[in-house]
Amino acid sequence: MKVVLVSMLLCCAPLAADLAQVQAEPNLEKRSHAALELAERSLKASRQAYADGDLPQATAMLDEMKQSVDLAERSLKETGKDPIKSPKHFKYAEIKTADLLKRLEAYLQDTNIGDRPMVESAKERVQEVHDRLLHGIMTGKKR
Repeated sequence: MKVVLVSMLLCCAPLAADLAQVQAEPNLEKRSHAALELAERSLKASRQAYADGDLPQATAMLDEMKQSVDLAERSLKETGKDPIKSPKHFKYAEIKTADLLKRLEAYLQDTNIGDRPMVESAKERVQEVHDRLLHGIMTGKKR
């Protein structure tokens, strides 16, 4: 039992430091990938905190997820690459944000009515980023 508890603490403790570590990545494409992975971990941690009844922690993890998604998009913009000519990283981000949207919708359905605004705001932010990424891929505009 203690081993499980210790491994859970070690797994979740570095989340706060991870955003700073991701921002420090000099390679913009790698930074975008790492930010999207952090967004997934933050969403998972938020769901776990919500299941445990820790609403402030769940909200904080959703905020970190939003910041991570924003960082991923900003990093891709900073590359200066055209999404049509170099779609690999843009498409990866579009697919990951689509997956996050599905997970957020499931999370939304699992939350109480009074707690839904925190998840809805996160979902709206991810939807906006996803739409801009998709638009860039489809039209070739640097977004």
